[in-house]
Amino acid sequence: MAGVTDSPFRKLCLKMGAGMAVSEMVTSNPKLWNTRKSRLRMDHSCESEPRSVQIAGGDPEQMAEAARLNQEFGAQIIDINMGCPAKKVCNKAAGSALLRDIELVESILKAVTAAVDIPVTLKIRTGWDPDHRNGVAVARLAEQCGIAALAVHGRTRACMYKGEAEYETIASIVEAVSIPVIANGDITSPEKARHVLDATGASALMIGRAAQGRPWIFREINHFLQHGERLAAPDQNEVQAILLGHLKALHQFYGAFQGVRIARKHVGWYMQDQPSGLEFRRHFNKLESSEEQHTCIREYFQRFSESTFAKKLKGNGEDIAA
Repeated sequence: MAGVTDSPFRKLCLKMGAGMAVSEMVTSNPKLWNTRKSRLRMDHSCESEPRSVQIAGGDPEQMAEAARLNQEFGAQIIDINMGCPAKKVCNKAAGSALLRDIELVESILKAVTAAVDIPVTLKIRTGWDPDHRNGVAVARLAEQCGIAALAVHGRTRACMYKGEAEYETIASIVEAVSIPVIANGDITSPEKARHVLDATGASALMIGRAAQGRPWIFREINHFLQHGERLAAPDQNEVQAILLGHLKALHQFYGAFQGVRIARKHVGWYMQDQPSGLEFRRHFNKLESSEEQHTCIREYFQRFSESTFAKKLKGNGEDIAA
């Protein structure tokens, strides 16, 4: 979720009912910390608590130093990423690539937990490939090394995001350790959330891709788990308000030039299931200013509102002039 779960998005998800939001992945390589991207990712000011910061790398000493520095910068939880399947991460022997080397995993976990006095959590996959599922062994090792909680994506690295998530493997990990296990993978609806909790026995759920363009999924899941019934979907007025608020936050956080460009992908996710969403996105992606983007969204929802109103009148036997 690097490039997605930035500060504006995390704050929005928390507002929509998420219990905790983990930062974007921060590299442990100090040579890359002076880039604008890294500085933004390592800025934890004005963040909601608990502030969980995700670090990635393959060198135990660098990972320990990254953990120490992020604690100094305000992190309250350090989250180690051994779950990312992206080639640019795995090719550097980081992310889920580490699952091939248990000795290195142990060295990193021991180095990071010894470097800080705040909780350290870990994100893994079920293994490197279907023939090498070692999630249970890694989970036991994590518990021995002092990891406070474990998030598990129910696929191997080789599976990327294809096929069905392996909830049975997550269930085996839950049985193998006493630390909290957080289930992740294909949780796209309140009903699926209930199913995954029941099937795995996990202590919590982690939502990733399903929240892109749909941050209200957290409140929908919370409501379903508490009351056993579906919460009404947000109407178009609320969707517009959420989208405009998210857009404003992106512009403020990144600045006019970069904010306009980063907003394009977020707005695209919101508009995937909207009427004429594809045509809207093609037009929106050509806009070059924050003012144009705000105006474009307002005009879209205004047209939608007028069209819906006209259809309602026509359905009641009234006719209006075009």
